[in-house]
Amino acid sequence: MLGVGSLGGVFLLWGPGGVLSPGPHSQNVTVVIERGSTLSTMAHVLMAEGAIKHPWGFVVGVLFSGNRGNLKAGEYLIPPYARPLDIVRIFVSGKVLVHQVTIPEGLTVAQVVDIVKGLPHLSGEVIHIPPEGTLLPETYQYIRGDSREKVLSHMRRAMKQTIEETWASRKEGSPLKTPEELLVLASIVEKETGVPQERPRVAAVFLNRLKKGMKLQSDPTVVYGLTLGEKPLGRLLTFKDLESVSDYNTYLIPALPPKPIACPGRKALQAVVSPANTNDYYFVADGTGGHAFSPTYGAHLQRVKEWRKIQKGG
Repeated sequence: MLGVGSLGGVFLLWGPGGVLSPGPHSQNVTVVIERGSTLSTMAHVLMAEGAIKHPWGFVVGVLFSGNRGNLKAGEYLIPPYARPLDIVRIFVSGKVLVHQVTIPEGLTVAQVVDIVKGLPHLSGEVIHIPPEGTLLPETYQYIRGDSREKVLSHMRRAMKQTIEETWASRKEGSPLKTPEELLVLASIVEKETGVPQERPRVAAVFLNRLKKGMKLQSDPTVVYGLTLGEKPLGRLLTFKDLESVSDYNTYLIPALPPKPIACPGRKALQAVVSPANTNDYYFVADGTGGHAFSPTYGAHLQRVKEWRKIQKGG
């Protein structure tokens, strides 16, 4: 027969809420353990979130495993039916819950900063606004409590590294002189087309124009000159807009703008250093979401006429 002590031990291990008894939750449970939390506080957090049946089961599990000084603060995902002892091991591991945010290609820095400001698990304010175009569109991971400045710095380092690697792979004969010019042109290519396979051809058009000293005549640069990337224009461009005096108006300046107009992705950057082999100098929307390209102004005018006919529903 088991003695009273043995029975008590069995109960502590296997009884309802015991150290080795499955938890009551049938789904993942997220718990946040703040720095400086006592063992009692941790147990009550777990209880409140429905991860354990009784606080004492977790407390005994910690003491039983000898890990009282090894529990780490953070945000944790507790799997279904996890036993108190399993939860102790999770807290000891320090494998906190990882969140992620995806930054779409072609946003301005102001738009990216707004996204980061809105992430609920981050801490602190955004004090330093990065220069335009210097944040790489990508999916980033972060943990609860990371600072917003840290996340933005990660994005900026990723762009710096990507530009360096892309610039090193450029072909000879490019009219671009610096990695900064690569970033500027890639931002224009990114804003000009939403069709991924078009990027190398759009890049080729602009590079061909730069080689000949032609104005780029890019509408997105005019938009940026009007808004500075702080908000959408909210309307179609007018002929008056194309005459607006701005360092970004490539209908007026015979060169690249002084700075990027958005944050280009890897593929836009790669398109600029590996453009399509064409003699195109013009492109216009073709009504399918893409563009029609032309090597001569005469051919371009015909394409424009076709586009206007589509716009009118003809």
